[in-house]
Amino acid sequence: MTRTNMNAIRVKPEDSELLELRVVRRERLSPHFMRVTLGGGDIGRFAFMGYDQWFRLFIPVSDDSLSRLPRKLNALAYARYLAISRTSRPILRNYSVRAFREDVQEMDVDFVLHGPDDGTAGPAASWARTCEAGDPVAVLDEGISFSPPPDVRHALLVADESGLPAAAGILASLPRDHRGRALLEIPSPEDKQDLDVPPGVEIDWITRDDPHAVPGRAALAAATALDLPDEPFFGWTVGEQALPVAVRRHWVKAGAPKERIMFCGYWRHTP
Repeated sequence: MTRTNMNAIRVKPEDSELLELRVVRRERLSPHFMRVTLGGGDIGRFAFMGYDQWFRLFIPVSDDSLSRLPRKLNALAYARYLAISRTSRPILRNYSVRAFREDVQEMDVDFVLHGPDDGTAGPAASWARTCEAGDPVAVLDEGISFSPPPDVRHALLVADESGLPAAAGILASLPRDHRGRALLEIPSPEDKQDLDVPPGVEIDWITRDDPHAVPGRAALAAATALDLPDEPFFGWTVGEQALPVAVRRHWVKAGAPKERIMFCGYWRHTP
């Protein structure tokens, strides 16, 4: 079961409904990241909130996949989704808005690529590698989980590569007078990205030396060795489940209030 306190502090969108979009283009960013840009369709009804805004992505597997989806996703609608036959049921995954360009009505979504050569890549990453302009998808906005108190102007971010798109969104959305630090673990040096960061925020890129190491372990070591700020801070940590759980425990033990920490296990490593 995913460990998180996201629902307790999440800021939900004013209105969330199923939006059908189209692939505009895809771009290989680095060895382990693919960017898919979405637009068209209902993109004009998407309300961009910034920070770590995330959404449910529905990838069709047949011509009638998206037509069978509910317009909203409550418990009853999700049960109906699960009742759709596997030959028609769209793939459902959660992703973050990497960037949104209001002027051209485009949304960037970054996918982490694992297992390209051994057949272990997940269905969403496989789709990201092969999608073409014009391919349809559907999204359901779920809001943001980075929600510090207004008087807290210091942020600590800790994530593995699965949390890099959300962390990038947070850094780009922070007020320019914000202070803080971001510990971002990536599989290879080539996966570093140019990020929009306030002058008072430092980024530590942590590259795994062992390609077979479990993601998040290096970021955890860096986070536990880091001296915490003398001023109140908001902590945000996501990634492979063990990472955010351990980082949150470390911060709380050091005296950080639980209500000023957002942690979420995006995925779970299975040996």
